[in-house]
Amino acid sequence: MIYTVTFNPSIDYIVTVEDFKEGFVNRTSEELMFPGGKGINVSMVLSNLGFENTALGFLAGFTGDSVQGMLTANGVNADFIKVNEGITRINVKIKADVESEINGGGPDIPEEALEELYEKLNCLTEGDILVLAGSIPKTMPVDIYEKIMESLQDKGVKLIVDTTGESLLKVLKYKPFLIKPNNHELAEMFNVELNSTEDVVFYAR
Repeated sequence: MIYTVTFNPSIDYIVTVEDFKEGFVNRTSEELMFPGGKGINVSMVLSNLGFENTALGFLAGFTGDSVQGMLTANGVNADFIKVNEGITRINVKIKADVESEINGGGPDIPEEALEELYEKLNCLTEGDILVLAGSIPKTMPVDIYEKIMESLQDKGVKLIVDTTGESLLKVLKYKPFLIKPNNHELAEMFNVELNSTEDVVFYAR
């Protein structure tokens, strides 16, 4: 089974405004709404390709209920932990002459909710695949990816990590099956400028 973890899911609310004017009431010409978060995106693509998977993470409030409903409607097995305080964030993306984004913060994740996630992950067995994707919310331990990978070291689970900066560098000691920095993130990790394919290959190795 493939599992994904999204610590800070969202509703991505995408609006198109033909002639956006700052400081005035603007009307949208198009509105779209999707469940968001890197792990959720992975689950959506896997589901569309016909691969059974389970999405894990945290949801809160009426927005969390909406994310759960959208995932279920798209055939994703959503096994999220419900957080009692706060709401799952809404990210507003304005498509106009200049595109802008306003991203919500998301709910605080209490210790008991984290423990419940560890209990779910402890049920993974040899041959399972776990995708850890996205940034770590400021309300969570900065070493959460490390702790999860350490807890699964002896289970034969294939670990895939899609994160950036220090969070990515610190998990490499656990030898994840796959990592996915883009060229900008790879350059940032080594504080260099990548000017060619050869540069990318060198630093990736």
